[in-house]
Amino acid sequence: MNDSCKVGLMGIGLDTYWPQFPELKPKLAQNQSRIRKELEGSGVTVVDVGILDKQEQALPIAANFRKEDIDVLFVNISTYALSQIVLPVLQQLKTHVVLLNISPYGEIDFDQFNGLPTREQRTGAWLELCQSCVAPELASVLRRANIPFQLISGHLDDPEAWEEAKSIIQAVRITKFLRQTKLGLIGNYYSGMMDVYSDITQLSSFLGHQNHLLEFGMIKKYRKECTDSEVKNKLDEFHETFDVSTECSGYELERAARTSLALDFLVKEHGLGCIAYYFEGQGDDEYLDLVTSLIPGLTLLTGRNVPCAGEFEVKNALAMKIMDLLGSGGSFSEFYAIDYQKNIILLGHDGPAHFAIADGKVGLVPLGVYHGKPGKGLSIQMQVKPGPITMLSVCQGFDGKVFFLYAEGEAIEGPTFQIGNTNSQYRFPLSAKNFITQWSLAGPSHHCAIGTGRQGHVIEQMAKLLGLSCIKIC
Repeated sequence: MNDSCKVGLMGIGLDTYWPQFPELKPKLAQNQSRIRKELEGSGVTVVDVGILDKQEQALPIAANFRKEDIDVLFVNISTYALSQIVLPVLQQLKTHVVLLNISPYGEIDFDQFNGLPTREQRTGAWLELCQSCVAPELASVLRRANIPFQLISGHLDDPEAWEEAKSIIQAVRITKFLRQTKLGLIGNYYSGMMDVYSDITQLSSFLGHQNHLLEFGMIKKYRKECTDSEVKNKLDEFHETFDVSTECSGYELERAARTSLALDFLVKEHGLGCIAYYFEGQGDDEYLDLVTSLIPGLTLLTGRNVPCAGEFEVKNALAMKIMDLLGSGGSFSEFYAIDYQKNIILLGHDGPAHFAIADGKVGLVPLGVYHGKPGKGLSIQMQVKPGPITMLSVCQGFDGKVFFLYAEGEAIEGPTFQIGNTNSQYRFPLSAKNFITQWSLAGPSHHCAIGTGRQGHVIEQMAKLLGLSCIKIC
């Protein structure tokens, strides 16, 4: 996956000013240098073309940006500039645009300003502050040209403005990664779970990822080809990664290890970035042996940046991938229970977990029965570490359009159900009663992805980049 991100930076001004006010352009160039350094603080390559100030420069600058293959363009309104010189660049690029209405100063010192000796010097000083004059002009033209854009207003020492710029860059990077992601679809839907059913063509049309349909027969084949030494190494990995219960038999551990090796090979062979899977294997002992030994291997993949969603929950595999790209985990979850008196909501799920966000080592335990599914085998017991969290659901509405639904809350310490499943306690700014009502009425499937940290701002920026609606519950 290409992890580079290139940011274009283009200042705009008016060439008529330079001979009239000789000190103006050097000051504007200095301000743009500061902006470039702020953007570079996000760990990206910035392609700075200086200040566009006449129409003849527009097409060569656009060609340069195309050659550099920029992912997003920041337009620095350095002083008054004509929209006529800006529009041709943006029409040529077809890339996401961010207008920077950034003043060099947060406060105007009128005494110093009016103390300048001549009106000409005072006019030159004013033109250094003239960004906001252009913001509505450009916004009007870009709306009429149907060119999507965002506008950030503030000043050079405004932390909120730079946080917004950084969140946009992060969203651009994650959206780019998502478009490079290959989603492996293995098996079939859990029959009757109609909220989970989705149009995979439509999902990839909105989100840009690639779908790759695979069969459990491939895993079955790879599983048979594992060597004893590979199995031993995988068992060592289990003991290193998991808190393996003494109740886990050698037989169960070995069959899970073989399946884990087969899953690793499948992911490598097909370049998978996330997985949605489900298969019951009833009527075939070999398949039943395979599908009841998936959880440890899928947990290893999930914790190593290949999120795996059970019950063929395609939408949630993508939500988990987004959270993983944010560096916040993204564990497969659903509502488990509510303590209305304490305003506590328990969320969790059977199947794989994201051990990168676990509170301590993930437990590996045997289950005598998989609830709602055939067979028995090894499962995961995990609790999300206490602290801020974000819930994300990728949804489809009545019109088929994809949208994001998210909420920010807290994972809190407290007892959980010791049933060989992931589950944790959560508290949100709303009461538990209001939260479950508002979340449900938004229309998601009953699954969601949970990740650590406050990620809502970047999720909202991603939605803007992808042209999606985004609903915030809290």
